[in-house]
Amino acid sequence: MRRLLLALTAGVLALSGCTTGDDAVSVNNGGEFRFVEGTPRGEVIPPEERATAPEFAGTLLDGEDFSSTELAGDVAVINFWGSWCAPCRVESPEFQEVYADVRDRGVRFLGINVKDTGQLARAFERNFGIEFPSLDDPRGEVALAFRDYPASAIPSTIVLDREGQVAAVYTGAVRQDDLRAVLDRLLAEEG
Repeated sequence: MRRLLLALTAGVLALSGCTTGDDAVSVNNGGEFRFVEGTPRGEVIPPEERATAPEFAGTLLDGEDFSSTELAGDVAVINFWGSWCAPCRVESPEFQEVYADVRDRGVRFLGINVKDTGQLARAFERNFGIEFPSLDDPRGEVALAFRDYPASAIPSTIVLDREGQVAAVYTGAVRQDDLRAVLDRLLAEEG
């Protein structure tokens, strides 16, 4: 009976997505931040309803310092990912393809690597040929800064317009054609 319960529990956990409820991260303010399974849906926010994205800073996986102010003036794709996340393995190479096509059109990509070691994250980037930078966020503090948006689901993607406002939010893996469509729409906006 005990083996059956263990097998059933393992099966449920395997089907529940990238993470389980036990994946809590303590943050500096004494609170807890949980990663939950994402749902594959997105929302494009009309320009008059957009809010300014929170500022954040940290260290990139290559050791360089980074501040979100560096994204100013460009459309920005911010993708929260982890090497441990199965949907991220599908999504990341597709993001790289889009990045290669749009990086010279005023679009910046930034990965936010959460709940990972630097070694595993860098190996993930090498294995999938990821060229855009990723911020090291092992405790989920940048994701917590985006708590008004569902960045607690991994993967999640937040797209900023040229004014640094949140223009689109996706929980779960983003299809390449959806990402291209929202980028084309934001690039066509006056700004």
